[in-house]
Amino acid sequence: MNLVKEKWTKQDGKEFNKYLETLKNEDRIEWTTNLLKTNLKVLAIKAPVIKSIVKEIKKGDYLSFLDLNLHEYYDDTAISCGLISSIKDFDVMVKYMKMYSKTIDNWASCDTLSFNVKNREEQFYNLALEYIKSKLPFERRLGLSILFKLVDNDKYIDKILEICNKFEKEEEYYVNMINAWLLCDCFIKQRDKTIKFLKNNNLNNFTINKTISKCRDSYRVTKEDKDYLLKFKKK
Repeated sequence: MNLVKEKWTKQDGKEFNKYLETLKNEDRIEWTTNLLKTNLKVLAIKAPVIKSIVKEIKKGDYLSFLDLNLHEYYDDTAISCGLISSIKDFDVMVKYMKMYSKTIDNWASCDTLSFNVKNREEQFYNLALEYIKSKLPFERRLGLSILFKLVDNDKYIDKILEICNKFEKEEEYYVNMINAWLLCDCFIKQRDKTIKFLKNNNLNNFTINKTISKCRDSYRVTKEDKDYLLKFKKK
Protein backbone atom coordinates (compact mmCIF):
# COMPACT_ATOMS: atom_id res chain seq x y z
CA MET A 1 0.00 0.00 0.00
CA ASN A 2 1.16 3.52 -0.80
CA LEU A 3 1.63 5.20 2.60
CA VAL A 4 2.76 8.59 1.29
CA LYS A 5 -0.39 10.62 0.71
CA GLU A 6 -1.24 14.27 0.12
CA LYS A 7 -4.31 13.72 2.30
CA TRP A 8 -5.65 10.64 4.07
CA THR A 9 -9.38 9.90 3.66
CA LYS A 10 -11.70 7.62 5.62
CA GLN A 11 -11.51 5.13 2.77
CA ASP A 12 -7.72 5.23 3.01
CA GLY A 13 -8.08 4.43 6.69
CA LYS A 14 -10.17 1.33 5.93
CA GLU A 15 -7.65 0.18 3.34
CA PHE A 16 -4.83 0.87 5.77
CA ASN A 17 -6.26 -1.47 8.39
CA LYS A 18 -6.71 -4.17 5.76
CA TYR A 19 -3.05 -3.63 4.88
CA LEU A 20 -2.05 -4.00 8.54
CA GLU A 21 -3.90 -7.32 8.69
CA THR A 22 -1.52 -8.68 6.05
CA LEU A 23 1.40 -7.91 8.39
CA LYS A 24 0.08 -9.66 11.49
CA ASN A 25 2.37 -11.96 13.43
CA GLU A 26 0.04 -14.82 14.28
CA ASP A 27 2.52 -16.57 16.57
CA ARG A 28 2.79 -13.59 18.93
CA ILE A 29 -0.78 -12.27 19.02
CA GLU A 30 -1.84 -14.14 22.16
CA TRP A 31 1.43 -13.40 23.97
CA THR A 32 1.29 -9.70 23.08
CA THR A 33 -2.38 -9.39 24.07
CA ASN A 34 -1.67 -10.97 27.46
CA LEU A 35 1.35 -8.73 27.99
CA LEU A 36 -0.51 -5.52 27.17
CA LYS A 37 -3.83 -6.55 28.69
CA THR A 38 -5.54 -4.43 26.05
CA ASN A 39 -9.12 -4.70 24.89
CA LEU A 40 -8.07 -3.66 21.39
CA LYS A 41 -7.46 -6.30 18.78
CA VAL A 42 -3.77 -7.07 18.39
CA LEU A 43 -1.91 -7.92 15.19
CA ALA A 44 1.49 -8.12 16.93
CA ILE A 45 3.26 -6.40 14.04
CA LYS A 46 6.99 -6.30 14.70
CA ALA A 47 8.46 -3.04 16.02
CA PRO A 48 10.83 -2.46 13.04
CA VAL A 49 7.85 -2.77 10.68
CA ILE A 50 5.86 -0.27 12.76
CA LYS A 51 8.79 2.16 12.63
CA SER A 52 9.05 1.72 8.87
CA ILE A 53 5.34 2.46 8.45
CA VAL A 54 5.64 5.59 10.60
CA LYS A 55 8.60 6.75 8.53
CA GLU A 56 6.69 6.34 5.27
CA ILE A 57 3.51 8.05 6.50
CA LYS A 58 5.59 11.01 7.69
CA LYS A 59 6.74 11.63 4.12
CA GLY A 60 3.21 12.78 3.29
CA ASP A 61 0.43 14.60 5.15
CA TYR A 62 0.68 12.56 8.33
CA LEU A 63 -1.57 14.93 10.28
CA SER A 64 -4.50 13.93 8.07
CA PHE A 65 -3.67 10.32 8.99
CA LEU A 66 -3.91 11.25 12.67
CA ASP A 67 -7.21 13.02 11.99
CA LEU A 68 -8.68 9.60 11.18
CA ASN A 69 -8.05 8.62 14.84
CA LEU A 70 -7.63 4.96 13.97
CA HIS A 71 -7.68 2.61 16.95
CA GLU A 72 -9.32 -0.60 15.79
CA TYR A 73 -6.06 -2.36 16.51
CA TYR A 74 -3.40 -1.80 19.15
CA ASP A 75 -1.01 -1.57 16.21
CA ASP A 76 -2.93 1.49 14.95
CA THR A 77 -2.24 3.23 18.23
CA ALA A 78 1.44 2.28 18.09
CA ILE A 79 1.71 3.98 14.70
CA SER A 80 -0.18 7.05 15.89
CA CYS A 81 2.11 7.16 18.92
CA GLY A 82 5.18 7.30 16.70
CA LEU A 83 3.69 10.08 14.59
CA ILE A 84 2.54 12.18 17.55
CA SER A 85 5.95 11.87 19.20
CA SER A 86 7.55 13.39 16.09
CA ILE A 87 5.40 16.57 16.05
CA LYS A 88 7.59 19.56 16.89
CA ASP A 89 4.88 22.21 17.26
CA PHE A 90 3.72 21.95 20.90
CA ASP A 91 0.12 23.06 20.33
CA VAL A 92 -0.33 20.72 17.38
CA MET A 93 1.21 17.85 19.35
CA VAL A 94 -1.17 18.50 22.25
CA LYS A 95 -4.17 18.53 19.92
CA TYR A 96 -3.40 15.06 18.61
CA MET A 97 -2.20 13.67 21.92
CA LYS A 98 -5.53 14.62 23.50
CA MET A 99 -7.34 12.71 20.77
CA TYR A 100 -4.97 9.78 21.18
CA SER A 101 -5.02 9.67 24.97
CA LYS A 102 -8.74 8.87 24.99
CA THR A 103 -7.97 5.60 23.17
CA ILE A 104 -5.27 4.39 25.59
CA ASP A 105 -6.21 1.24 27.49
CA ASN A 106 -2.78 -0.25 28.14
CA TRP A 107 0.61 0.73 29.55
CA ALA A 108 2.52 0.44 26.25
CA SER A 109 0.32 2.93 24.37
CA CYS A 110 1.10 5.37 27.15
CA ASP A 111 4.79 4.71 27.80
CA THR A 112 5.97 4.66 24.18
CA LEU A 113 5.03 8.30 23.67
CA SER A 114 8.21 10.39 23.79
CA PHE A 115 8.64 14.09 24.42
CA ASN A 116 11.32 16.68 23.80
CA VAL A 117 10.75 19.13 26.64
CA LYS A 118 13.81 21.31 26.05
CA ASN A 119 12.84 25.00 26.29
CA ARG A 120 9.21 23.92 26.83
CA GLU A 121 9.48 22.63 30.37
CA GLU A 122 6.69 24.76 31.79
CA GLN A 123 4.32 23.85 28.98
CA PHE A 124 4.90 20.15 29.51
CA TYR A 125 4.64 20.49 33.27
CA ASN A 126 1.24 22.17 32.93
CA LEU A 127 0.15 19.51 30.45
CA ALA A 128 1.15 16.83 32.95
CA LEU A 129 -0.95 18.54 35.63
CA GLU A 130 -3.93 18.47 33.30
CA TYR A 131 -3.62 14.75 32.62
CA ILE A 132 -3.04 13.88 36.27
CA LYS A 133 -6.50 15.24 37.08
CA SER A 134 -8.17 12.96 34.52
CA LYS A 135 -10.74 10.35 35.51
CA LEU A 136 -9.13 7.98 32.99
CA PRO A 137 -6.35 5.89 34.58
CA PHE A 138 -4.08 5.84 31.55
CA GLU A 139 -4.34 9.60 31.17
CA ARG A 140 -3.22 9.88 34.78
CA ARG A 141 -0.38 7.51 33.95
CA LEU A 142 0.47 9.67 30.94
CA GLY A 143 0.62 12.75 33.14
CA LEU A 144 3.09 11.07 35.49
CA SER A 145 5.14 9.74 32.58
CA ILE A 146 5.65 13.28 31.25
CA LEU A 147 7.21 14.26 34.58
CA PHE A 148 10.10 11.85 34.01
CA LYS A 149 11.52 14.44 31.62
CA LEU A 150 11.64 17.04 34.41
CA VAL A 151 13.11 15.05 37.30
CA ASP A 152 16.68 16.28 36.84
CA ASN A 153 15.49 19.89 36.70
CA ASP A 154 15.92 21.49 40.14
CA LYS A 155 13.03 23.83 39.43
CA TYR A 156 10.54 20.95 39.28
CA ILE A 157 11.77 18.20 41.60
CA ASP A 158 9.92 19.48 44.69
CA LYS A 159 6.75 19.90 42.65
CA ILE A 160 7.10 16.37 41.25
CA LEU A 161 7.50 14.83 44.70
CA GLU A 162 4.47 16.78 45.89
CA ILE A 163 2.45 15.41 42.97
CA CYS A 164 3.57 11.83 43.66
CA ASN A 165 2.41 12.29 47.24
CA LYS A 166 -1.15 13.05 46.13
CA PHE A 167 -1.82 9.51 44.89
CA GLU A 168 -2.34 8.05 48.36
CA LYS A 169 -5.81 6.77 47.49
CA GLU A 170 -5.03 5.71 43.92
CA GLU A 171 -6.47 2.26 43.23
CA GLU A 172 -5.37 1.68 39.64
CA TYR A 173 -2.41 -0.69 39.39
CA TYR A 174 -0.86 0.94 36.32
CA VAL A 175 -1.02 4.40 37.87
CA ASN A 176 0.60 3.25 41.10
CA MET A 177 3.28 1.45 39.09
CA ILE A 178 4.29 4.50 37.06
CA ASN A 179 4.29 6.53 40.28
CA ALA A 180 6.77 4.07 41.78
CA TRP A 181 8.94 4.19 38.65
CA LEU A 182 8.88 7.99 38.79
CA LEU A 183 9.93 8.02 42.44
CA CYS A 184 12.72 5.58 41.67
CA ASP A 185 13.94 7.96 38.98
CA CYS A 186 13.72 10.81 41.49
CA PHE A 187 15.87 8.85 43.92
CA ILE A 188 18.50 8.14 41.26
CA LYS A 189 18.69 11.73 40.00
CA GLN A 190 17.70 13.74 43.08
CA ARG A 191 18.77 11.45 45.94
CA ASP A 192 18.83 13.87 48.88
CA LYS A 193 15.48 15.47 48.15
CA THR A 194 13.88 12.08 47.61
CA ILE A 195 15.25 10.68 50.87
CA LYS A 196 13.79 13.67 52.68
CA PHE A 197 10.47 12.96 50.96
CA LEU A 198 10.57 9.27 51.90
CA LYS A 199 10.93 10.20 55.56
CA ASN A 200 7.57 11.97 55.49
CA ASN A 201 5.04 11.02 52.82
CA ASN A 202 1.48 9.84 52.22
CA LEU A 203 2.28 7.09 49.73
CA ASN A 204 0.14 3.97 49.83
CA ASN A 205 1.91 0.76 50.82
CA PHE A 206 2.06 -0.62 47.30
CA THR A 207 3.71 2.48 45.85
CA ILE A 208 6.33 2.95 48.58
CA ASN A 209 7.27 -0.73 48.56
CA LYS A 210 7.40 -0.89 44.78
CA THR A 211 9.55 2.27 44.74
CA ILE A 212 12.04 0.62 47.08
CA SER A 213 11.99 -2.55 44.99
CA LYS A 214 12.69 -0.59 41.78
CA CYS A 215 15.57 1.26 43.45
CA ARG A 216 17.05 -1.97 44.78
CA ASP A 217 16.86 -3.48 41.30
CA SER A 218 18.69 -0.53 39.75
CA TYR A 219 22.42 -0.65 38.96
CA ARG A 220 22.44 3.14 39.44
CA VAL A 221 21.76 2.82 43.18
CA THR A 222 24.62 1.93 45.52
CA LYS A 223 24.49 -1.13 47.73
CA GLU A 224 24.55 1.14 50.77
CA ASP A 225 21.49 3.01 49.57
CA LYS A 226 19.72 -0.22 48.65
CA ASP A 227 20.16 -1.41 52.22
CA TYR A 228 19.21 1.99 53.64
CA LEU A 229 15.96 2.12 51.67
CA LEU A 230 14.66 -1.01 53.40
CA LYS A 231 13.91 1.10 56.47
CA PHE A 232 11.09 2.80 54.56
CA LYS A 233 9.22 -0.39 53.66
CA LYS A 234 5.64 -0.63 54.86
CA LYS A 235 3.77 -3.71 55.97
